[in-house]
Amino acid sequence: MRTPPRILIVDDNATNVKILQARLASEGYEVVSAADGEEGLSAARQLTPDLILLDVMMPKVGGVEVCRRLRADPGFPFTPIIMVTAMADLKDVIAGLEAGADEYLTKPVDHAALAARVRSMLRIKGLHDRVESLVDEMKHWNASLERRVATQVSELERVGRLRRFFSPQLAELIVSGGAEDPLQSHRREITVVFLDLRGFTAFAERSEPEEVMGVLRQYHAATGELILAHEGTLEHFTGDGMMIFFNDPIPIPDAAERAVRMSLAIRERIGSIAESWVRRGYSLGLGIGIAQGFATIGAIGFDGRWDYGAIGTVTNLAARLCGEAASSQILISRPVYAQLEAMLDVEPPQALTLKGFQRPIDCFSVRGISGTALKAAG
Repeated sequence: MRTPPRILIVDDNATNVKILQARLASEGYEVVSAADGEEGLSAARQLTPDLILLDVMMPKVGGVEVCRRLRADPGFPFTPIIMVTAMADLKDVIAGLEAGADEYLTKPVDHAALAARVRSMLRIKGLHDRVESLVDEMKHWNASLERRVATQVSELERVGRLRRFFSPQLAELIVSGGAEDPLQSHRREITVVFLDLRGFTAFAERSEPEEVMGVLRQYHAATGELILAHEGTLEHFTGDGMMIFFNDPIPIPDAAERAVRMSLAIRERIGSIAESWVRRGYSLGLGIGIAQGFATIGAIGFDGRWDYGAIGTVTNLAARLCGEAASSQILISRPVYAQLEAMLDVEPPQALTLKGFQRPIDCFSVRGISGTALKAAG
């Protein structure tokens, strides 16, 4: 409601209009007028007053009809209407109230009654406008909340999707904008780790499905915890085989070192678990292959089923080294060893003829972290 409130007087009697104007102006109101019903309708829609004083008996269009038309107009805002009628015209009063009027005054208009009814109707107008304002604010808040919820749901869905491949902290970093979208195809140098259980095929052939699933649950839980702890990216796992790589989606300076330290931790953890497997008659061990090189990385699949994949010679080499590794053995390629030579205790290099590689590949079997490196770390 505006300040001061605007009051529209609709009356064909100029004397009545002057009296009402004088009394209302003395109360500090802005007063406008119309000389008949049609003019009143036009003025009401054009000036949008805060209150209308509407005479019942007017030529052309009477006050009751003016009230009825205004109330039937969905585009006209809520505006209190006071009908002004002769003392004996009770039928007009009833007709006006039924048409949508809020109050009535009888002629001659008493000044005190006029002032009281106007204040009462303007108070109602103010309360109505306040409610409307609150409703608009609520609509705005709800729309804003819906947008925020939709954004958060989208982010949660994206985090959930990314957590299939990355550690939780990396997934959060990607969603928050701390890293580029890794699902877009890109090329990067990575360190790849392949894990595979030795003897698993024979074990699965002669064991019950429940036994196989029990072993896999132990294996996946143990390796998964260490993969996340070292912030590795799990490309895929198929039964007992796993592929993990480092330096993507977030570049890290110590990718090769993390890969080796993770592999050593996994070998130790699975070695402890394997003791319980042996007691149950399961002959299982873990082989690990590690290689470093460039690969093309990104989302692979189709709508409804996407995986995060790395394609390149480096992944094939890591897989071949894993295939050659004996139980509890970690084989690394020469580029990995070249970076970590000072910290690793390895066996003498050996040249392996691997499927898919024309020339023999030099590799090293990792015993552990060298004593010198351990002392320096301590």
